[in-house]
Amino acid sequence: MKGPLASLKILDFSTLLPGPFASLLLADMGAEVLRVESPSRMDLVRVLPPHDDGVSASHAYLNRNKRSIALDLKRPEAVEVVKQLVREYDIVLEQFRPGVMDKLGVGYEALKAINPKLIYVSITGYGQTGPYRDRAGHDINYLALAGVASYTGRRDTGPLPLGVQLADLGGGSLHGVMGLLAAVIHRQHTGEGQQVDVSMTDCAFSLNGMAGAGYLACGVEPDMENQALNGGSFYDYYRTRDGRWFSVGSLEPQFMQQFCAVIGHPELAARGLSLKAEDQQALKREIAVAFEKRDFADWCERFAAVDACVEPMLPLSEAVEHPQIQARGLVVEVPRGDGRKQRQMACPIRFSAGLPEPKHIGAAVGEHSAEVLHELGYSEAQVAELKAAKVIA
Repeated sequence: MKGPLASLKILDFSTLLPGPFASLLLADMGAEVLRVESPSRMDLVRVLPPHDDGVSASHAYLNRNKRSIALDLKRPEAVEVVKQLVREYDIVLEQFRPGVMDKLGVGYEALKAINPKLIYVSITGYGQTGPYRDRAGHDINYLALAGVASYTGRRDTGPLPLGVQLADLGGGSLHGVMGLLAAVIHRQHTGEGQQVDVSMTDCAFSLNGMAGAGYLACGVEPDMENQALNGGSFYDYYRTRDGRWFSVGSLEPQFMQQFCAVIGHPELAARGLSLKAEDQQALKREIAVAFEKRDFADWCERFAAVDACVEPMLPLSEAVEHPQIQARGLVVEVPRGDGRKQRQMACPIRFSAGLPEPKHIGAAVGEHSAEVLHELGYSEAQVAELKAAKVIA
């Protein structure tokens, strides 16, 4: 089984999270991904704790199924290797600031001259244009500038640093994959390659969804805890007597009726329909009092057979063992290369034709350098010479 993207060959110059997560999805779906890494400037995810026998668990996951070649791109011999590679690896994924790849001699125009069908995906914080194009940033900055953080949090404590990197993953990674695959379809129809410009801030801005649409069309400025889905209504989290939490999303009347019946206050159901902020806050206080009367396990039992959009908040240790997660096969055993296996999160996309089994965890820096060069026609002597000159590792 090869997977639906088995025809794609991708050179991945990215590091950290956005690009590697994008190429992880592509590799899981069968694409051949070759990471081009620096032999001297380590991808910091490689040292990110926690470690499994000295290997970063995050790196082992994010770089699953990918090969690695280590090239010093400041050396012309290394640039020549890349130029040979793009004759076959006709998709490039990179995450440097604008202009960096050009300075190295492997920018879009330089590689397009070798392979006109090249698809060149550039994921950056702020895009290839605009006054912030050269500015540094991280996920929290992109969410702040895009307006997302302005209504995500509590009025008395401020915006929340999200546990999931929304701009990096939802913005850079998923939009990067989407743009890449759209360019592939375009190339199949026209024979033309192109550069795809993905800005994590742009993508985060588009994720404003309902709040952004409301502001642009109607001038309604979203704020913390002033909307139905951000704490401005009973749609929220509630603490149990033993200090754990439940999520309540019973927005529709039929769900609200069931929810209120379980907590012993059927009379509250009609109040859930009120649009007045003061009514919603009063309702939240009564729901909070009800939840604090019972322990987590008790509420789990009471809501288990009730279809009311009410679910317990689980730590990862419980989430991975949940029957739904287990039934969907979202945890897989991936070969480590030493005869053992590592548990990882599986590809979340399911195909009726299936996907190939995971081949291996993230590779060591330059683990496949010699192998890749031999595939390009380099002799043993030439590979040894490049290693001795520290062009490759």
